[in-house]
Amino acid sequence: MDSSSQETSFRPDYGRVLRTFIRNALIREMTFRGNFLITMFTRAFWFTAQIVLFEIIFREVSQIAEWSRAEYFGFMATSMLINSIVETFFMPNCANFSELIRTGNLDFALLKPIDTQFLVSCEKLEIANLSQTALSLSLLLYAVLTSGVTPDAMSVLAYVLLVLIGVAFFYSLMIALASTSIWFGRNQGLYDFWFYITVFARYPRSIYTARDTLAGNLLSTAFTFVIPILLVVTVPARVLMQKTLDPSWLIFVGGGLTLVGLVVSRRIFKWSLKSYRSASS
Repeated sequence: MDSSSQETSFRPDYGRVLRTFIRNALIREMTFRGNFLITMFTRAFWFTAQIVLFEIIFREVSQIAEWSRAEYFGFMATSMLINSIVETFFMPNCANFSELIRTGNLDFALLKPIDTQFLVSCEKLEIANLSQTALSLSLLLYAVLTSGVTPDAMSVLAYVLLVLIGVAFFYSLMIALASTSIWFGRNQGLYDFWFYITVFARYPRSIYTARDTLAGNLLSTAFTFVIPILLVVTVPARVLMQKTLDPSWLIFVGGGLTLVGLVVSRRIFKWSLKSYRSASS
């Protein structure tokens, strides 16, 4: 067999590559243990501050836009869980994409016999952020136990699937924004845009429509059917807490728009690479 046929038959083992990335991340975190501990502490502090804030609020009110205390904590846990997964696996890489372009190190990624988007998206992991995942799961368990509901196996399975859909949507939005670094260089403004719009996902969709105001309805429509950040967080929480989804077909909208987002972000990424000029050119 000649070398050309060997190259065409090569198939990278993505599972093995991902395990290598995880091992490298663990080694890096253990090398800089102080930074690891500080990150965990700051995450725990932020988590505690959020809980205390809403504990104070629920001393004055029994519900927030039809969400009881336990149900709202279930929603908060879902939002934190999705964000912690995104910030662990994808945000460090997307934030570093502009540096790869500036330094010319993107050349090395393009030369490797593996999908460039996979490599750019998953090479660096922030393992310390998984502490927020653990805290989110503990809050979620507390919310379910205190809410009085008993989710069945199908509800739990649907919840896990919907959380993964939420992660996929946020990833598609992030990689699409990161891809613009090819044209704009340092795109800090676009990352600011990311944080500005994702702040809306910290609150349930019903909050925006509770008083039926024009501004609330516009925000709800935009962040449900254009950029579905309200759906991908609110829907899984409602499913797990067994709250009725009205209308029920909204459960499919988030998944459909996420699939569209993944396809579009993939095309944007590949299109941006065509405009890339290597450091040697």
